[in-house]
Amino acid sequence: MKKVIETLTNIWKIEELRNRVVLTLGLLLVYRLGSHVALPGIDTGQLNELTQKASGGGLLDILNAFTGGAFAKASVFALGIMPYISASIVVQLMGLAIPYLQKLQNEGESGRKKINQITRWLTIGICVVQAPAYLWGLGQLGVPDSAFVFGKGLDFIIPSVIILVTGTIFAMWLGERITDKGIGNGISLLIMVGIIARLPQAFMQELISRTEQNSGGLMMILIEVILWFVVILLSIMLVMAVRQIQVQYARRTATGGYEEGARQFIPLKLNASGVMPIIFAQAIMFVPAAVAGLSDSDTAQSVKAQFSDVFGFWYNFVFALLIIIFTYFYTAITVPTNKMADDLKRSGGFIPGVKPGTETADFLDKVMSLITFPGSLFLVGIAVLPAIAYKLVGIQQGWALFYGGTSLLIMVGVAIDTVQQINSYLLNRHYDGLMKTGKNRKVTA
Repeated sequence: MKKVIETLTNIWKIEELRNRVVLTLGLLLVYRLGSHVALPGIDTGQLNELTQKASGGGLLDILNAFTGGAFAKASVFALGIMPYISASIVVQLMGLAIPYLQKLQNEGESGRKKINQITRWLTIGICVVQAPAYLWGLGQLGVPDSAFVFGKGLDFIIPSVIILVTGTIFAMWLGERITDKGIGNGISLLIMVGIIARLPQAFMQELISRTEQNSGGLMMILIEVILWFVVILLSIMLVMAVRQIQVQYARRTATGGYEEGARQFIPLKLNASGVMPIIFAQAIMFVPAAVAGLSDSDTAQSVKAQFSDVFGFWYNFVFALLIIIFTYFYTAITVPTNKMADDLKRSGGFIPGVKPGTETADFLDKVMSLITFPGSLFLVGIAVLPAIAYKLVGIQQGWALFYGGTSLLIMVGVAIDTVQQINSYLLNRHYDGLMKTGKNRKVTA
């Protein structure tokens, strides 16, 4: 605890880091305040049924979690930052097939700026489609017509669509400012803050349920909290686990020959795809229920019911299969083993026992394939853990969602990245808190 306090004190002493932290907290506060600002023309007092459906543990609950509760409040940030995430995924996938985007990816900073601009325009296009769908869906989700103060005509729809699109663009701008001027990972921090905002309410509901209904009491709550911390530790292990591939570099001697140089390692992550397979899989899991909802037949309604229950067997079975498939797919497109082998060859490095070039690329690809399978199974285990916690342990739906899935992995991953970012500032600008000895250095802007 003393070490933590000392590190926080050192953070506050560094003017640049202090300003970045304060700016980040301020922008996150703006985002949270905006999630409570309802769309003009909607009576928030009549959104009770929408709130209940969005906190019932189904797909709506997941959507509501990613927007920090703004979805159920009909807020100006109701679409959240997810349209930007969707646009980023689409652009990344299109980069595999469109030569123009591949060219931009190889142009460095200038190419990255152009790709960001394309992503922003695609975000607007997605919002223009999602905003009317959201407004139409409010009535389908139980919001009465009387909640629309000015009716549901074009004089309400058009301004509301503009506001929802602007809200997403503003949230995107906040995330980019946090990335550029704050402590980094802006978009991820916005999602994480929205998820964490629902944590106290979910825990209090579980606490009330355990104590008032005599279903375990405080002892059961203590066990659940301990298990939750164990799951967090396992998630950290999944995020941090790497397979080190030994690399050796030849060193030129004074006589013009080569001798054995320093040995280093290539860290191949057990879960190189991060949380993206779960996000991809979860996006597809919306499709069966949506398509089945177009028909009134008994079979269609049964399919809709099965794939609307995020704690059901068939939902989680298909969900698990999709996660494994997307883990391999996303790892294949994000870990360029051929490029790694070429870079290694150009820098004079080689893997002992493996020839440089094609054989090195094949070796790295084989290792990635071998470690991706247990990584995908580990990811599946964490993804379906909320269903196990709800079905077998009897944990409340809201609290069960924090036992795994996208929410937990996002919180763990973003927290680790943020700590590493802050540590890099401490290491570069201020030694106290990371080393036993050292002097404070005055940092000038």
